Amino acid sequence: MAANCRLVLSHVVGERSQKIADQLVSNTAKKLRSMPLFVTDGLRLYTAALRKQYGKLQQFAPTGKRGRPKSPKLIVDDLLKYAQVIKMRVNGRLNKVIKRIIFGKNVDPKMISTSYIERQNLTCRQDNNRISRKTIGFSKKTAELDNQMTLYFANFNYCRKHRSLKYKTDKGITKFNCPAKQAGLIDHVWSLQELLTFPYHKNSNQLGGHDRTARTG
Repeated sequence: MAANCRLVLSHVVGERSQKIADQLVSNTAKKLRSMPLFVTDGLRLYTAALRKQYGKLQQFAPTGKRGRPKSPKLIVDDLLKYAQVIKMRVNGRLNKVIKRIIFGKNVDPKMISTSYIERQNLTCRQDNNRISRKTIGFSKKTAELDNQMTLYFANFNYCRKHRSLKYKTDKGITKFNCPAKQAGLIDHVWSLQELLTFPYHKNSNQLGGHDRTARTG
């Protein structure tokens, strides 16, 4: 999720595994023109996924000395900024919150937060019975769930007004943007008909700008 406009950039359906984390980071990177600050929980899978996506394999020249040559090393891009929010619990209650910078320099601690994606996860579960906990409204096939989630997030991004994205017109009337309009991808909040009839396969818009913060959880 891009924190400043609440735009959901990508989603992947599946268990928490390295393969899923790699796919999520790869899909997100394709939607961005610049490299944002990434913020996640303390799951180590994201660290490896970001290193794979934004890392370069550095080769070391032979030294001519005896012994095994130095193995290539994966070096992350200097522009990559990544931080984690780790919540420590005692007896099921939140005891401490640790903010840890994994990659990057000059990261503003105030920007290290997963609050938006945590609230988004709650909204998804409230809206969508297929991903609610302890429910019988589940999808029998992964592909069906993925298609349903794709439609849900498309509607969320392009059709659903967000109360935190409010603005005032020239007449002083308070209105609300949807995430895609706030991000500058569209010029008005779409109707469901516009969403379903838009030739999306012909469009390759990416989320640009250098002040985007992508949060995953």
